[in-house]
This record gives sequence, structure tokens and C-alpha cells, in this order.
Amino acid sequence: MKLSEIQQALKVPKNNRNNFGNYNYRSAEDIVEAVKKIINPQGLALVITDDIIEVGGRIYVKATATIGEYSATGWAREEETKKGMDVSQITGSASSYARKYALNGLLAIDDTKDADATNDHKEEVKYEKEPALDKAIMDVRAINGLDGLTLFITAQPDSIKKNASFQTACKERQKVLKSNLK
Repeated sequence: MKLSEIQQALKVPKNNRNNFGNYNYRSAEDIVEAVKKIINPQGLALVITDDIIEVGGRIYVKATATIGEYSATGWAREEETKKGMDVSQITGSASSYARKYALNGLLAIDDTKDADATNDHKEEVKYEKEPALDKAIMDVRAINGLDGLTLFITAQPDSIKKNASFQTACKERQKVLKSNLK
């Protein structure tokens, strides 16, 4: 089954309600349950993994959702503290958020009018989507092979490829990957 067929067949309504913020939303769990109904009968499986990555002294959860040869990543930053949550709950919350965005990317789910886009409470937004450049730099630091690094760089838009910070991150990663081959 092609990824485009999975994306076309997938329907995940926003059946959850946040009464405080007055919006409907879909959770990562809702997406997982809906996609399993489509892919499991085809002999396919959905695999979601998390990596904990430190960038600039901040902790991020990088979630990767994979079906067959296709994968996408989502990122979320852990807050240092969150009232009413212990450390494991903070990590779990960031993981859930990152997984949802990895699933959205893989399955072409547009959440622009979902909870994160319409949340207008006075409370500060706790997790933010990284700008494309920052995400590209974090992705470069996670690549494990020179071929993968080359492919990744090639796939980037010119605005990112020409950025000095991105070029520096690529050179640093290339240096590390070459030293690992020795």
C-alpha cells in the first residue's frame, strides 16, 4: 500500500473536547488507532520512537513515526517545570506532542485549525513548533550517515542551504561522521 493511499483513506475526526479553551481536537492516540485500521490488514505496521536531545541547554523530544520506508519527525521542547506535573509527566507531555506532529507530517494531517492554532487562552503556550531553520539544524545533528547527510542537505530549500548556521551545523556533523568511520 502506498503512503498516498493511506493518507487518502485516513479519516480522524476531532472527537475530543477542551472545554476550557472551547475547541475540539484529535490526539496522537486517535490518529494511531485510525491508521492501524487501515495499515494492519495490509501487513504494515506503524512504529513511533522518541529520542531525547539536548540543544543549547534545552531538552527536546524528537519523535519519529514510520510506516514501511516512510517516516517523519516531530519535535517538542520540555518545560523545566510545569505546575502539577512531575518530571516524567513533563517528558510524557512533550513526547505526546512531538508524536502528534510526527504523525501529522507522515500522514498529511493539517492541524492548522486544531487546538494549537486556535488556543487563545491567556496561558503561555508551553510547546512551540521550531522554525524550519532550527528544525533543519536539529535534524542535521541527528543524522547517522554521510549519505543521509548529503541527501538531507540536497532536499533543503535554498533559504536554509545558504544559511551560515545551517552550513556550520552540516560541516560539524560531517566532521563527526567522518571521524566515526576511522
